[in-house]
Amino acid sequence: MAKQTRVTKSSGNVFRDLGLENPEELLAKAQLASTINDIIEEKGLTQQDTAALLGISRPRVSRLRRGHLDEFSLDCLMGFLTLLGRDVKLVVTRKPRNRPTGSIQVAV
Repeated sequence: MAKQTRVTKSSGNVFRDLGLENPEELLAKAQLASTINDIIEEKGLTQQDTAALLGISRPRVSRLRRGHLDEFSLDCLMGFLTLLGRDVKLVVTRKPRNRPTGSIQVAV
């Protein structure tokens, strides 16, 4: 008899599913970092080039590229996007009535 596998439906935010604090902020940071990494690859920048452009050390670029985002704020990541030639727009709207709190979302 085959062993049964239990599957749990995702909330759409892996950080929430893992029970981490501030899951929406963590997801937003991950999405911004992913976009930054896509732009770095698109432009063919080396870590040294990226460090010079963003005004950070090469080891910090390495941590950013590997998704180690603890030392990067949302504000910092948005600033990196502008330095990489992207516009960042923040839109504030009312939350739906069926949700107890507001949310943070990234649309690329």
